[in-house]
Amino acid sequence: MKSLKENFQKTKILIIGSGIIGKFNALELSELGFQITIIDPTQHKNSSNAALGLLMGNMYQKRRGRSWDLRKQSIELWPQWIAFLQKFNNELNIEKPLIQLTTNEEKFKKLEKFIYENNDINLRILERDSIFIKNINKAFQTKNIKGMISFEDGRINPISLLKTLDKYLKNKKINFLEEEIIKIRKLDNQWISTTRNNEEIKSDIVILCNSLKAVDLIDNLSHNIKLKPVLGQAIEVGINDAEVDLLSLPKQFNINGKNIIPISKNKLIIGSTDEYSTKPEENIQEQLTNFLDKKPTWLMNGQISRKWSGIRSRPDGEPSPIMKSLDDGLIICTGFYKNGILLAPACSRWVANEIKEYLS
Repeated sequence: MKSLKENFQKTKILIIGSGIIGKFNALELSELGFQITIIDPTQHKNSSNAALGLLMGNMYQKRRGRSWDLRKQSIELWPQWIAFLQKFNNELNIEKPLIQLTTNEEKFKKLEKFIYENNDINLRILERDSIFIKNINKAFQTKNIKGMISFEDGRINPISLLKTLDKYLKNKKINFLEEEIIKIRKLDNQWISTTRNNEEIKSDIVILCNSLKAVDLIDNLSHNIKLKPVLGQAIEVGINDAEVDLLSLPKQFNINGKNIIPISKNKLIIGSTDEYSTKPEENIQEQLTNFLDKKPTWLMNGQISRKWSGIRSRPDGEPSPIMKSLDDGLIICTGFYKNGILLAPACSRWVANEIKEYLS
């Protein structure tokens, strides 16, 4: 009788989509010994390349249900995966902590209640006079922001992460094809995936990680899954004010829903928007910088040095993300909305367990 390990080594898996979810699945499944092929016609243009990389896990306020379970598992798995991936990039890390701030008294009361009820030593309330927001108050010329800090949450640089995963996949000689799959069908116990060039790829298992396009491949298989596009934009703003040193600010923080990441003394990233469209809105600077009643002069006069966007998929009519076994050997793992990087470890662990169960 063949061992499970031998079964893994002979099992061919096709992963459709090469964003963070596709590559992370390739990472975990490759470590288990499976034969992996990733296919994607535009791997450098997917939404993962436009992500900010913030990990809002421990500060998530709904501490029960599927969404929390996935976050909790990822919080536990990320340090292990970072340690593993540092063999391929020793600079890859999670920048901590993460700060969430508000000028809304009602929202602040909810944060206070959340921290009081959970009694988590890694979460702390930040009052107006807190040392953690002293420089934020000074730079943004305000006195009425307050919030909370999470010492376990933070940020992974998404470009660095994707490049590190690419280095790993190359080292493991993972097969990568720059093609588009337009149809999948089952023949006997195998899946046949047809490319736009009318070539056929045979595999034992197919994993759909190709965001909105996953629905196009399963429509003819009678699976009622709906995804809607949500476009997010971010900008890099350069400032010209000798009195403001953006590096005196925390490494990543959020004020009234806008994520702020200082990257040099005179540059910062601000994101992101939620636009239910596939075409970016114009004049995005005003929308992204208008998170306080009064903008500081340096921000008002700031110039966009770079801007970018990415289209994320959000489930319509069911919770995010969509993680389902649709058929024997057919798995869908998409619709992560804003949490692809955060939930990648929990997703890949779930997929690996589904495949193990299917093959056992």
